[in-house]
Amino acid sequence: MKKYLLKRILFALFSLVVVVMIVMLLVYSLINRSVILQTDDTWNKKNLNDRTIYEYMQYKKYGYLEFENYTTYVQDKYMAKYGEDYYTQPDYLTDKSIIQDSKNFAENSKTNESIKEFVKMYRDKGYKIIYLPTETYKSGKTKPGGMGYLFATVDKHVVVRLLDYIKGFISIETKNQVVDPELTDRYIRFEKDPYNGAFALVGSGTQHKYLVYFDSHFPFMHFNWIHINLGTSYTTYRGQEITTVINSPTGQIIKSMQQYPSMIGTDEYVETAVDFHSVTYNTGEVAEADKGLFTDKYSVYSFKREGLSMIETSFVIGIIATILAYLIGLPIGISMARNMSKWIDKLGNMYIIFIMATPSLAYIFIFAAIGTTLFNLPYKFANAEVKILAYFLPIISLTLPQIGSLMKWMRRYMIDQMNADYVKFARAEGLSEKEIYRIHISKNAMIYLVHGIPSSIIFCLTGAIITERVYSVPGVGNLLTVALNSHDNGVIVACTVFYTALEIIALIAGDLLLAKYDPRISLSEEGGGGR
Repeated sequence: MKKYLLKRILFALFSLVVVVMIVMLLVYSLINRSVILQTDDTWNKKNLNDRTIYEYMQYKKYGYLEFENYTTYVQDKYMAKYGEDYYTQPDYLTDKSIIQDSKNFAENSKTNESIKEFVKMYRDKGYKIIYLPTETYKSGKTKPGGMGYLFATVDKHVVVRLLDYIKGFISIETKNQVVDPELTDRYIRFEKDPYNGAFALVGSGTQHKYLVYFDSHFPFMHFNWIHINLGTSYTTYRGQEITTVINSPTGQIIKSMQQYPSMIGTDEYVETAVDFHSVTYNTGEVAEADKGLFTDKYSVYSFKREGLSMIETSFVIGIIATILAYLIGLPIGISMARNMSKWIDKLGNMYIIFIMATPSLAYIFIFAAIGTTLFNLPYKFANAEVKILAYFLPIISLTLPQIGSLMKWMRRYMIDQMNADYVKFARAEGLSEKEIYRIHISKNAMIYLVHGIPSSIIFCLTGAIITERVYSVPGVGNLLTVALNSHDNGVIVACTVFYTALEIIALIAGDLLLAKYDPRISLSEEGGGGR
């Protein structure tokens, strides 16, 4: 068993790396990088050389390339030499302005030490050196956005990009993470959580104060200690970490009666929306308004919001649809097999043919039309006056196809088992038809479906891409389609990692469940009969 799991996990990790590399190659190398600027208002407002420099800065932020500006290089050089007053020094002003002299730049670049150092440093690293001459009117006045620039750039190789992603994928907070000589009491320990009465792992010197804690939001046990960095969304969510995006509630800010840290142990409460489990260390000055409320410098916080997060919304819809599908689909499939060629079997087959033959978009719109017209259900998630009603159409749209699939396969496997020799032997032994179906046929038919149960449950976390898009569900499935439309490469790669990792977990869980359910299957080296 252990050897099997180790092999499966290693192969799964290799597969995950290969898939991510292929996706990175597609989105970063085979799609024109300029598409990320199509909806960028700042880019549209810039002109000439300023626009070009802005493009390279954006390409660097998005991970397409490395980019170094000569002006920044000179600033760093003279700040190290003169300190904060570097910008008043004549040699700094000379080196900074020399690139604006387009006519004499070629000559100056051979004699100016700063330019020579900059060019040599980055050319030796394989960078391409680019000079954008100053754009001027005939009068000699510089055009808006036409300042001269000197910079170095090199495209990132897909392997380098992948290694950078893997390297920063997981980070663990330590008690020495905060750089502050005034902080002398550093620790990581368990303490009683004053906000829910449970125990929490608390740190001092870590970035977050609450490293592991419990609350009422899925997945109920939260880790700030270990960070899984799926990447950053620049186009859609403007610099937010994708892990935060999918795990944060999407509703309005909500207030409740709570105690600030300085009030704990007293009977004083105030109405506030602060999420005290989110507090992080403030490396600067604590605001005057917070000095009397917080007992230490862990005073940077986010607010509590109502509603579900993206991953919670997708999971709630998916798990309800999956449970309904199994509760309805399996009994109907069994009934169809037991009454083969009778009216229930014919009606069931008609439904299976319809649901399997109709394109998913078509039946989603059919169900939507029926639900909104006959039952007055809300079509778009945001338009629902009663929020719970917004879940009906997405759940129905996900449940009905799953029911058809389970009916089809349960019927088929039941019929296969009905013709087996052991069934004839059971009848000869005098077992009733009810006992034969309940104890033998249905149980053995389920063997073929057991492997898919973990996949059905785990993939509720990923959301249904088409369904969530049609109904504007604020879930993880809709996240990918929005990212594709806005060319948000960080989210596309993150969704790839998320979906692939869950698929791997589902396959391994399916194997384990099948080995537990079927005594003929064993994951150990001894062979079958593992139970």
